[in-house]
Amino acid sequence: MPMEESLLTEDEPPAVEIVNGDGGAPFLFVCDHASRRIPQALGTLGLPQSLLETHIGWDIGAAALARNLAAAFKAPLFLTGYSRLVIDCNRPLTGDGSIPSISAGVEIEANRDLSPAERRQRQETFFHPYHRAIAAHLDRHPVQALFAIHSFTADYPGQMRPWHVDFAYHRDRRLAGLLLDTFDEPGIVVGDNLPYAVDDESDYSIPVHGEQRGLPHVLLEIRQDTLMDPAGIALWGDRLRSLFDRLRPAIARLGQK
Repeated sequence: MPMEESLLTEDEPPAVEIVNGDGGAPFLFVCDHASRRIPQALGTLGLPQSLLETHIGWDIGAAALARNLAAAFKAPLFLTGYSRLVIDCNRPLTGDGSIPSISAGVEIEANRDLSPAERRQRQETFFHPYHRAIAAHLDRHPVQALFAIHSFTADYPGQMRPWHVDFAYHRDRRLAGLLLDTFDEPGIVVGDNLPYAVDDESDYSIPVHGEQRGLPHVLLEIRQDTLMDPAGIALWGDRLRSLFDRLRPAIARLGQK
């Protein structure tokens, strides 16, 4: 099958941003919903800018938190360059959520009735470069653990969520269980696969880059109303840095089992 023409112009940012890509650190961070940017070729997908800035367009605060953690550990970080509404880099390509026609009750008409060629064009421009970059890094630089950084809305849809942080996993609970057993911040409500759990139908990064490689992993979801300003992001960065620091020897042992 021939390569589809890119949707990006030469003056637009790339589909994947790589921070600290030289390797050498024990942890790898990824942020699948880092950006709300839409490529020029797709306009605004027919949506007002105000909607693109909400949680339907990206994981609010997740990229800033991921950068904080990558800086703290001098660890590699891979971030998507474009909105999950263009193509969701944490959804299997065969699933309905890959190029969503509806998100949190909002219809995205520009994503309806796409041709196979249009879908391949988005896959080749955004999805594959991101995941090929992660896979290539892991092939060259083995790490002890994979952390996927996400955020979730406190009200979705019409249901108030009490959790402040969710440690999510699927078949392999090694790292999530270690974090759940150790995290003890007063006043913080911790979710064990709540409000989201990882599975093969709704997730891609953890099943492919974590489970298939036997690499200890966890999907971290932080509630968005606690990541709305630099102070909140710094607070979560300090909490998680302290937690990961305390667990470094135990995390190293996970990969040896």
